[in-house]
Amino acid sequence: MGRLLVVTIVYIAMIVFSTAANIIPLNGHTTSEISNSYTVLFSPAGYVYIIRVFIYIILAYWIYLLWKNRHNEYHISLMQIVLFVASSLFNMLWIYLWHYEYFTWSIVAIILMLLSLTGLYFTYPAWHRSWGGRLPISMYLAWVSIVTFMNIAFLFTHNHWNVLGLSDPLWAVIMLTCGTAIALHLRFHYDDILFPIVYIWAYIGIAFKNGFEELLVTTAALFLSGVLVVGIIFIKKQKPSE
Repeated sequence: MGRLLVVTIVYIAMIVFSTAANIIPLNGHTTSEISNSYTVLFSPAGYVYIIRVFIYIILAYWIYLLWKNRHNEYHISLMQIVLFVASSLFNMLWIYLWHYEYFTWSIVAIILMLLSLTGLYFTYPAWHRSWGGRLPISMYLAWVSIVTFMNIAFLFTHNHWNVLGLSDPLWAVIMLTCGTAIALHLRFHYDDILFPIVYIWAYIGIAFKNGFEELLVTTAALFLSGVLVVGIIFIKKQKPSE
C-alpha cells in the first residue's frame, strides 16, 4: 500500500504542476505559447494536444486499477514504482526548465523522462496487455517520445543550428521516419497497437499544421501515417505457445 501511495501522490503533484504551469502561467508563459514562438515543422496543430488530458485520465485509471488489484499476482513492482516516480519528477523538471527557457537543459530532462518511461514499458512482458499494466504506459511513452522529437526540433530552430547542412524540412522528415520505425518495432515485438495510434494522431496534426506551405513534411507525415495504419492491420507476431 505504501508503494501505491507514493505513486498516487507523485501523480497528483505532476498533474497539479502541469496544470498550474498553463493556467497561472509559470514565468508568464504557457507551454504552447513558448512552442509557438518559433516555426517548428515537427509540431502538430493545437487540437492534437488534447491527447494529454486523455493520457492523464488513462494514467489515473491505471493507478485506480493498481489499488483495486493490489493483492493480485501482477501487482506493481518496486522497480516499476521507481521508474514511474522518476518519470514524473523529470516531467515536472522539464516543465520548469522549459518555462524558464533553459531549453538545452530541458532536453536533458525530457530525455531522462523518456528513458524512465522506456524502462517502465519494458518491465512488462511482451504479452502483458491490460489497462492495469502496459497499455497506459504505452500511450504515455508514445506521446513523450513525440514531445522529445518536438523539443529537439525546437532547440535546433531556437539556436539556428544547421546540423550536417540539412534543411529544416529534411530534418523533420528524418524525425518522422525515426518515429515511424520505433512505432513499427513496438507494434511487431510487443504487439502494441496504442503506440502507433498516438503517432498517427500526431502525424495527421503535423500534416494539418504544415498544410501546403511545407509539402514535403505534409506528404511525409500523411504517407507515414498510412504506413502505421498498415502496420497496425497487418503486422502480427505469433504468440508463443504456453
